[in-house]
Amino acid sequence: MAERFERHKQPWTTDEVQKLHTLARKGMALKAIAKALTRSEESVKVRAKADGLKIAKKY
Repeated sequence: MAERFERHKQPWTTDEVQKLHTLARKGMALKAIAKALTRSEESVKVRAKADGLKIAKKY
């Protein structure tokens, strides 16, 4: 069963966006970033694309 995220459809905070940018620059995988931010992988992927970030394709 997939992990449940209680923060469904919550807006991104400035701190979360900064952390996303930092982790993406470090080359972390999507799954690891999502877990660190307590957000779904889909949410992280959408935000990263909107911000023009590349997410590593590691598993």
